[in-house]
Parts: sequence; C-alpha cells; structure tokens
Amino acid sequence: MAVETDVLDELRRLRTRIPRLTGSLAATVDGLVLAHDVPDTEPEGLAALTAAALGVAHRMTDAAARGDFRELLVRGSGGYVATYAAGATAVLTLLAEDRVNVGRLHLEGRRSGARIADLVATHVGPGTGRHADRPAPAGHLAAPPPAAARPIGTLPVRTPQRPTHQPRPQTGI
Repeated sequence: MAVETDVLDELRRLRTRIPRLTGSLAATVDGLVLAHDVPDTEPEGLAALTAAALGVAHRMTDAAARGDFRELLVRGSGGYVATYAAGATAVLTLLAEDRVNVGRLHLEGRRSGARIADLVATHVGPGTGRHADRPAPAGHLAAPPPAAARPIGTLPVRTPQRPTHQPRPQTGI
C-alpha cells in the first residue's frame, strides 16, 4: 500500500475526531503534497505556502532559541490554520472553523502528526522523497548526500556585498 493512501486514511479519520475541521493536508517540508482532504482549496498552493511558513517558523524558533519546530497556529477572521511537524520530512496542516475547540485541534493534530511521521518513515524512509516506495530504475545512481549541513526547512542567509563600481558625483543639478 502506498504512503499516500495510508496518510489519506489518517486525514479522513482526523476529520471525524475534530468537529469543525474543514480540511487537512499532509505535505513534505519542501511543499509536495502527500495526501489531502481540503475541499474548496488548492492543495498544491496550500502545500507551497505551508513550506514557506515552515521555513519562517524554523528561523523564528532558532532566533528565539526555542528549540526545534513543533507547530504553528494562525488565526484569521474565518478560522484557524494549524501546522504540525510530522517527523523531519513532512508536515500536517489543518484548516478549522473559528469556533473549533483549539485544545482538541492541538491534541489530535499532534497525534496525527506523529502517526503521519511513522507512516512516512515506514513507507518512504528518512529523506528519500515522495516516491521512495517505488523501486529505482536499473542503473540508477543514488543521489549524493546534501553538501550543506543546515537542517531541513531553514533558509540560507545572504550577506550583502559592496558594489564593485563607485557612483559618479552629480553635477549641475
């Protein structure tokens, strides 16, 4: 059984456990959809935005010295968007109405995040991608390990450089 099917089953069970949950999405930390149950929402766009928010959340927890990322909660006038870590390679994003029981949302979201992490680790393996449960083509070489030693989901820091030319003084203004 593919990881997408197992994760989708978990998302559907999650909807029955949380009243006022309007959608759920499991994605990789780089924004690829694993499975979704989000009516009236584009799952690919939500997964991409989740990856962007995850990068910022990682930077915030690092800057504030609060440890590893665990969850992110955003409240809008129409409800909540909650994102939970699902292992090192996946995230769970939940959409809920404004009147949801936030404690229940956190409880079930954390539990489902842990289940999804187990499913992804079992089917896919750590850091091997969305389709790792499929055999590699014959003669296919494994990708080399990443050269950068930064954690998944962190953004590179760019340092500004001095311009190579000097501006000309303006005369006659």
